[in-house]
Amino acid sequence: MLKNLKVYVTPNDILYYHDILFGGNDIADATSATAANVMGAKEHQLRDARDMKTTYNAWFAYTLVFNSSEYKGTPNIMGADMMMEKTRDLSVVGGTGDFFMARGIPTFQTMNQKGTKYFRLKMDIKLYECY
Repeated sequence: MLKNLKVYVTPNDILYYHDILFGGNDIADATSATAANVMGAKEHQLRDARDMKTTYNAWFAYTLVFNSSEYKGTPNIMGADMMMEKTRDLSVVGGTGDFFMARGIPTFQTMNQKGTKYFRLKMDIKLYECY
C-alpha cells in the first residue's frame, strides 16, 4: 500500500513539496502514481502555497534519441519547466554521438494540453558545440 507524503519547508515560507501518490482509493487527491514497480517514475510537484491550488512547475530531464541518416546520438536536456508560461527555456547539458559536448537552449512551448494526462510540446532547440 502506498503512503501519502507531504513535506513542508517553512522557515521563510519559500518552498512547498507535495507528493501524493495514488493508493487505489484517493484519486481526488492523487498527484502522482507509481509506474511498473518500485523503480518506476514519479512526479514531484513544487508549488508556492500550501493549498496546492496555485500553478505548478516541474524539473525535466530528457534524452532525445536520434538514429537517422542525418544525425546519430543523444542530446540531454535538463531544467525547470515553468509549465504555465507561454514559452520557457531549458538547457542542453551534453550528449553523445553527433551531440558530444553539445550545449544549447531549447525553448519549450505547450501546443496542446488535455487535463493532466496529455500534453504536446514544441521544442525549438538552438545547439552550440563546446570543444
